[in-house]
Amino acid sequence: MLDRPEIVCICGSIRFAEEMRTANRDLTFAGVIVLAPGEAGAAAELITSEQKAVLDALHLRKIDLADRVLVVNPGGYVGESTSREIAYAHATGKPVSFTDPV
Repeated sequence: MLDRPEIVCICGSIRFAEEMRTANRDLTFAGVIVLAPGEAGAAAELITSEQKAVLDALHLRKIDLADRVLVVNPGGYVGESTSREIAYAHATGKPVSFTDPV
């Protein structure tokens, strides 16, 4: 098998969108393939519960594709959705690291 770049899935609260973009940029410049949450931007509050369920399931598939997970958690904050993603990553054997102490 040919060598390939590491694949990292970024997880975190949408309130840290800027910090996730920075992590994405830094990882990309380091030669990493980055999978990140889809960005709703200013429309985030307009997402229906059905759309959120689809996005949440899609993000779990991104975790499946990743070699590891990076949780962007300034100040140690980890919300409910991110906690579920961390539990899923652990259950599937993916290493999980954090940008800040939990």
